[in-house]
Amino acid sequence: MSKKKLVKFADLNTFDHVIQFSYSKLISEGFALKGNWRGNFFKNDNPIVLELGCGKGEYTVGLARLFPNKNFIGVDIKGSRMWSGAKEVHLEELRNCGFIRTNIELLSHFFAKGEISEIWITFPDPQMKRTNKRLTAVRFLNQYCEMLQPEGIIHLKTDSEFLYQYTLATIEANHFDIQVNTPDLYASGMADDILGIRTYYEQQWLDRGKTIKYLRFIPHGIDLAEPEVEIPFDDYRSFGRNSTNRDNIETKR
Repeated sequence: MSKKKLVKFADLNTFDHVIQFSYSKLISEGFALKGNWRGNFFKNDNPIVLELGCGKGEYTVGLARLFPNKNFIGVDIKGSRMWSGAKEVHLEELRNCGFIRTNIELLSHFFAKGEISEIWITFPDPQMKRTNKRLTAVRFLNQYCEMLQPEGIIHLKTDSEFLYQYTLATIEANHFDIQVNTPDLYASGMADDILGIRTYYEQQWLDRGKTIKYLRFIPHGIDLAEPEVEIPFDDYRSFGRNSTNRDNIETKR
């Protein structure tokens, strides 16, 4: 592991707004903040918004700056990327912003039923060959529906035509309510202060001439169904998404 990564991991271990929990500890002891994020972590009663696969935390931090009356949590497994956003929060002393370093598959261990008001999914790997790894797959949507409040919202921003069409098919198969749907965000004129926040990966796609798709929808129901459709794969590879390298989890004691 490089010295830069070691320095970043050391930093993360000093930040009170960054949660790092080993899997074994999570299973054996549970997570005390589950159901208690507002009172015990944020010290307020404001709504909680998640960014899943937050990377460098551009959306988590950007939204926290725009909405001081809401709480924001970025979730990712890659600590060296998360460090960028976590450092900004530390330097700016943002009190409505935190991070969890964990696998998204484990979200249900961290959040109670109805504890979340909104979820942002920003430029995830489309996982074209692995349905259960897609962040808008039924496997994950079942978790989101449990954590979200009634009428809770999911936002998806993606460069991937495959993931966009797959998510649309999933929405249709399960009769979710679509609030906003655009296949070209910046041509639509909807890129305001919120939707105009650009992540590292988004800027890469824009520089390559890719269009950005955006969906805002309300999931609901139980026994959700995967769509029975065939969707053409994207004809390009993602920036760094297929890397086999993984950060080692360092547990905060």
